[in-house]
Amino acid sequence: MPNTTSPFQGACAAPFLEQDLFPETGGFIPGRLCSTLMGPSCCLPCPQTDWTYPNNFSTITASAQWINVGAMCCSVFLLLSFSFLPVEKTHRHYLSVCLVIATLFMQLGFIIPLGASPEQCFNEITPNDQYTSMTCAFSGAFLLAGGWAGVMWVFLRAVALHLQICWQIVIGKTFMWGALAAGWGIPAIGLTIALTLSGVSFRFGDTCHINHSKSLPGFWIPLLVFAAFTVIIQFGTFGYCIKVYLQSLVDDSNTTTTSSLPSLRGTISPRQAYRRVRRVIELQWRGIAIVLLIIADVIFFAIVFVFLDDAQQKIEKNPAKAADWLGCLIKSGGQKNSCIELASELVVNEATVMAVLLLLSMMGIWCLLFLGRTSMFTGWYDLAKSRVSTNKEFVSADAHGLNFNKDPASYEMLASERNGKVADSFGTSTTVTPLSPAAKSGRETPDYFGREARYKSPSRSFSSPNPPSVVQSWDSSQTFAVPASTYYTGMDPLAMNKI
Repeated sequence: MPNTTSPFQGACAAPFLEQDLFPETGGFIPGRLCSTLMGPSCCLPCPQTDWTYPNNFSTITASAQWINVGAMCCSVFLLLSFSFLPVEKTHRHYLSVCLVIATLFMQLGFIIPLGASPEQCFNEITPNDQYTSMTCAFSGAFLLAGGWAGVMWVFLRAVALHLQICWQIVIGKTFMWGALAAGWGIPAIGLTIALTLSGVSFRFGDTCHINHSKSLPGFWIPLLVFAAFTVIIQFGTFGYCIKVYLQSLVDDSNTTTTSSLPSLRGTISPRQAYRRVRRVIELQWRGIAIVLLIIADVIFFAIVFVFLDDAQQKIEKNPAKAADWLGCLIKSGGQKNSCIELASELVVNEATVMAVLLLLSMMGIWCLLFLGRTSMFTGWYDLAKSRVSTNKEFVSADAHGLNFNKDPASYEMLASERNGKVADSFGTSTTVTPLSPAAKSGRETPDYFGREARYKSPSRSFSSPNPPSVVQSWDSSQTFAVPASTYYTGMDPLAMNKI
């Protein structure tokens, strides 16, 4: 039971505190729950969830945070696998990688308060917000950014699948750069608008959530619009698949059973279309499942928070609806357990809040189940096995009859773990036999002069090589050239053009 003894009670009955005794200089002032039914403005002590929910509510929020720790381990495992394992082990794609990063942001929104253990209240009646608590600012920002990014990347996955199945478009680099710009640009803009217009504060639990003020136009409506587009595109794709399947059942053409190639007119038969669609679905069923799960969680989360804000607005606009509950608290002297049933009619019930928190916490686990593969575990095993250094003993094949006068190339190096192979530092192996020439390393000059070139007469050649003719001296008398005696002695050819 919360402590009801406070010097700020003033003229208010226990457990309420007088609002005029607290300055409006910090914290989230609209987050106070005050009423004038008891005469002066009296407020319920902070945090409000201690009065509207049972004592085990804090245990529920803490368990959701610890589930996020396990989910974050799943997300980190996926990201490390995408980064270090070969693509044939992970089948990584930028749509999958970015979706895992988005879920990681949302998990950080729950894990940061778990390590920081923040103070939820600025004073006895005012909760902390993004301006008075850094933990609140970071946890709320990561939660909103993760929600925005998660919705955007499942939307882009749905669009990519729709283009491949319904329009036979192979997505390339243009779609990739556009998806990266939209998948991270729109959430950045949405987060800025949400923090500027509404802000975040401690509403229940140690994680900060978006405030009610202007949250519909600044956050929930744009988020639900993209979620609705995702649902429409996804079910439109399903409708096309059903249409193709039904057409393939009534297709009685003979060409489809004998050939899978399209016709000369560029059209394909219903059975060919069905086979193509089935192949795409067999490859993309994991992405389809994760899209549906995340969209369902986000829509459920949005609906619950909208109803929670609506219930709070009704109490502020019409305090008479909470008169029975407030009167019960005054009569019982702050014994909230006797008034929990009356409070449950004013707020979202405990089971619904618990379901929302658990579903949000399990997004990382869903990603591992649907985006992860068993080949990732074998890939990590192979990687660890290849990186482990083992001691290799090299034994000479001629160890029994050691003779140093032999040619070094006649020795065979036998590895203790690889028969007939020697492994180098990169994991490659080379077979070395006694007849193999000695390995040479480094840059060497070819021996052009150490061997004699032999002439081999062609098989169908009727000529034979002749020795070179004797070089005779040049006789100027037999030619028309001017004899060398006509030039005077000492003539410089290089100075012949000088004046």
